[in-house]
Amino acid sequence: MQITLTHPADDARAPRKRFFPLGLAFGLLLVLLVSACGQRPGPEVIYPHPATVEGARTVTVYVATTRERAEEPIDGFTPEREDDLSYAEFVISIPPGHDPGEIEWPYSRKARPDEHFTVLKHTALSKAAFDARIGKAARATGNGVAGVFVHGFNVSFQEGLFRMAQLAADTNVSGVPILFSWPSQARLLDYATDKESATFSRDGLTDVLDQVTALSSVRSVMLFGHSMGGWLTMEALRQLSLEDNRRALGKLNVILAAPDIDEDVFAAQVDVIGPLDPPLLVMVSGDDRALGFSRFIQGNRQRAGQLDITDPEVLEMAERKNVALVDISSVSSRDALNHSRYAALAAIYPELDEDTELGSMARRPGARFLDAVGRTANPAATAETRGAAGQ
Repeated sequence: MQITLTHPADDARAPRKRFFPLGLAFGLLLVLLVSACGQRPGPEVIYPHPATVEGARTVTVYVATTRERAEEPIDGFTPEREDDLSYAEFVISIPPGHDPGEIEWPYSRKARPDEHFTVLKHTALSKAAFDARIGKAARATGNGVAGVFVHGFNVSFQEGLFRMAQLAADTNVSGVPILFSWPSQARLLDYATDKESATFSRDGLTDVLDQVTALSSVRSVMLFGHSMGGWLTMEALRQLSLEDNRRALGKLNVILAAPDIDEDVFAAQVDVIGPLDPPLLVMVSGDDRALGFSRFIQGNRQRAGQLDITDPEVLEMAERKNVALVDISSVSSRDALNHSRYAALAAIYPELDEDTELGSMARRPGARFLDAVGRTANPAATAETRGAAGQ
């Protein structure tokens, strides 16, 4: 994949208007409803199938969750809230013909490891066992890196689990994958309930970050929050800062993708959290339809994931608050809402690592456009995007 970063001052794209027409809002609602009508995986996709095939890869995902355990352990976790954290380990097989950025769903109990993501093993863990296994896995990586993924709105447990497995497989980076799963209802019309459930989970995520960073074998944690999970991530960071937990904050490398956060709330959170090293990296996209509708139903308040980096005020804010904004609109999206581009970017994560020249540039405070053209991008869609952007 060819990747370049350009400063807004060097880019031909014009600033976006902040007005959000009512007609467009109803159009977005229609898109959301149509998207929600598609087939979605049920809990049966996580039923263990111990068989595997030649050429398949396996990913071990560790889970910490504020969801209630299902009555039948085989079903995993429900959308209901649980006061105490629960822990688990899932071993997942990735099919030989896996397409980066995609999840090859089984959609039935008859998962085929040669074609589908397949759960090979599911183990419930105690807190002590979770810590011990994370510590052992971190030592085995050789780099002591762990990655914590916080999913967004309208995501079931099984969807979050398989997305974590996809991200881990596509990044192809040695590390320990950890899913923090909060009790999303996984229903489009339960936005408000999901926001309350994310709020309910703030202490849980804070505790998980504290316990993982306390492990001596864990040297750094890549914390990745998507959409409403970005809001939850920022709230947990805020709590760690208020507790003056510099040990935990010092090990974190934080990335937000399409964060569903009011821009003023985001700025206030950043002020409380303080400067991070490396700087907080935020992936934004002006054509994110899901955030567009979120903005509409919340009084037309701009979302942090839609910030216009050609706006001088936004650029000044990013530089002043030690935030790195990267516009990823050039990356072709495989969902109709342009809300999950981060999944396609997983394959190029090694090139954006902070130790590379490109990664170092991406993490400098300020704002840049990511120009990504290659195997994760649809050439026709990319050409259309570039033409519309005036590149």
